[in-house]
Amino acid sequence: MSTRIRLARGGRKNLPFYRVVVANSTSPRDGKFLEKIGTYNPILEGDNTNRVTINKERAEYWLKNGATPSERVALFLNQLGIKGAEKYKADFEPRKKGHGAKKKAQELAAKLIEEAAKKKADEEAAAAAAKEAQEAPKVEAPAAESTAENA
Repeated sequence: MSTRIRLARGGRKNLPFYRVVVANSTSPRDGKFLEKIGTYNPILEGDNTNRVTINKERAEYWLKNGATPSERVALFLNQLGIKGAEKYKADFEPRKKGHGAKKKAQELAAKLIEEAAKKKADEEAAAAAAKEAQEAPKVEAPAAESTAENA
């Protein structure tokens, strides 16, 4: 039976509050759980110490025994420096809706267009330099005869 460390929602409408729980992967989000190991209150400011509270010893125990954290809980565990959570430290891709995915796509497109324009300008500059080199008149050095006359 696989276990997950995940969030279970509580609170009322427009006032969320989450419990960090260890539950069977098949149980519903707000359903039966094995153990409550912490809380998460997204209403509090980000620098507030009570925003995320997790019992480190129990989290390490469950990670050692094969529990896998959800994406959000993995971020919390890494921020708190809990042993065993390092392997879940990954840059989570933003979901298609929200989280600035559209903005990131626009930035990437602008970057690609800029790189293409720079590459084209470099190619044009190289072609112009090659053309100048071919068209430049050849300047010959004075012949050896003129140096003999001076002597």
